[in-house]
Amino acid sequence: MWGQETLFWICSIALIACALLVVFSPSTVSSAMFLILGFFFLAGLYMLLHAFFLGVVQILVYAGAVMVLFLFVIMLLDPKIIRRWWFKNAAIIGGPLLVAALLVQVAHILRTAPWHITVDAQPLTGTLIEIVRPLFTTYLLPLEVTGLILMVAAIGVVVLGRRDAP
Repeated sequence: MWGQETLFWICSIALIACALLVVFSPSTVSSAMFLILGFFFLAGLYMLLHAFFLGVVQILVYAGAVMVLFLFVIMLLDPKIIRRWWFKNAAIIGGPLLVAALLVQVAHILRTAPWHITVDAQPLTGTLIEIVRPLFTTYLLPLEVTGLILMVAAIGVVVLGRRDAP
């Protein structure tokens, strides 16, 4: 039987590989499929942390519902119509800026992170009701706004993807 550390390294390396394949894949559909695979490896990491609910939600919500929406949007858009020059110019300008910002953040984290972390081994006491109750009481507005944004995005893709659109 493999240890948890071995499974952690397998899931972590596979997740990083999937993330790189999402970015560098030439096809948008294959990028979306690598993203789904990455979601499964992330769910595996959640399971190793004994966050079983988050692992299941990761698979059901993200790999299931959200990625189906992404694939629907990708299939509706015709990649041949999209102007490629804008993306190249935006990548040339924005790419190095984002990499620099990422490196600044990583350097700050490495400078200020505590390297000796102690973990209190307390038993998990959360139930599904304790997780869902705040979602539908305290955080109901952000939940509804997120659903509204996803719905508006899907409607926008349908409108933009019509063949008779100007």
